[in-house]
Amino acid sequence: MKLIVKNASLWDGTGSPVQAGMTIVMAEDKFVSITQEDVEIKEGDTVIDAQGKFVMPGMIDCHVHVTSTGQPKDITGNQNAPEAYLALIGAQMIQRDLEAGFTTVRNMGTKNFMDISIQKAWQEGRIKGARILTSGPCITMTGGHGWMGGLQSDGQDECRKSARLLLRNGVEVVKIMATGGVMTPGVEPGSPQLTEAEIRAAVEEAHKAGRKTATHAQGTEGIKNAVRAGIDTVEHGIFLDEELLVMMKERNTALVPTLVAPYHINQGGVAAGIPEYAVAKASQVAASHLNSFKMALQAGLTIALGTDAGTPLNFHGENALELQLMTENGMSNEQALLAATKTASEVIDRADLIGSVEVGKLADLLIIEGNPLEDISLLVKKDPIKIIIQNGKVVHTR
Repeated sequence: MKLIVKNASLWDGTGSPVQAGMTIVMAEDKFVSITQEDVEIKEGDTVIDAQGKFVMPGMIDCHVHVTSTGQPKDITGNQNAPEAYLALIGAQMIQRDLEAGFTTVRNMGTKNFMDISIQKAWQEGRIKGARILTSGPCITMTGGHGWMGGLQSDGQDECRKSARLLLRNGVEVVKIMATGGVMTPGVEPGSPQLTEAEIRAAVEEAHKAGRKTATHAQGTEGIKNAVRAGIDTVEHGIFLDEELLVMMKERNTALVPTLVAPYHINQGGVAAGIPEYAVAKASQVAASHLNSFKMALQAGLTIALGTDAGTPLNFHGENALELQLMTENGMSNEQALLAATKTASEVIDRADLIGSVEVGKLADLLIIEGNPLEDISLLVKKDPIKIIIQNGKVVHTR
């Protein structure tokens, strides 16, 4: 049995223009035919008429926290919550991501490898939600950013051992904390934390195992440490400078800017229940964050969409606001859509499987009322996303 979408105006995520009158055929979990020709329809096939609709690949969020809700009260309230409770939250959060059109998310830090358990439940069909790429807990220095749920590691040997522990447990990306951050009390966002040598030890272990690495990195010197150490993606990248732009360009180090994370903190403030220390730090970094994004775009760096969903007021299911912020700060609508599809798939090392509508890839598809190439806010509103297909199956309709 096949799932067939006909009369589609297809933006396939490869950089090609929209193609009208397309028929997309899916069998099992993959695209098997994409054509303007008539296709044979057999008994048992399911046909969706996409006449007048915009069809595009499922989107990818390269930076979420699957067991964090975004409720300010959960910042401290959930730190010691039972794992079973957090796992249930995770199942709910990935469903919200999926219903917003994000068929894949990359988790960027969960204590005690809970993301791997949630992924297993998804793989077995026990829960519905976005496909997860797992990171387990981050590697951080003792008392460093994210220490509450991370692997506190000091020195090259400890960082190397922590990376090996992550790999033994099956993570798909190793996340490293190169600098301080907004959400951990008592640390400075711009300050370097793990050293270049410590980061390199963890990166070497990940790369030997064929895994990508990502770093929380906000301050300039800490980002440089991570880039010199061979990191694959810089998350946030708040204080970039010209030297860093050259370094990242030469090494093809990608940027996942997460513009929406400090945006929500600054919008909500203390009145929304966000801790005063986080509000103060988010306010300090806001202008530099946007300026660094514009510099990276102008320099031609690889930029992929990530939201940091789960930080205060940054709710799963509202991921597409990142697209709007990217366009408000210099990207075209098509550049932003590519950052959420093809480019994102390359950054998370899954370009052979997802990110574009091509024969042989996993069949993730959005059928939309209206054209987000003309109006990106359609994806922010969510309601225009009428049908979501994941792995060749209809998983959500409106």
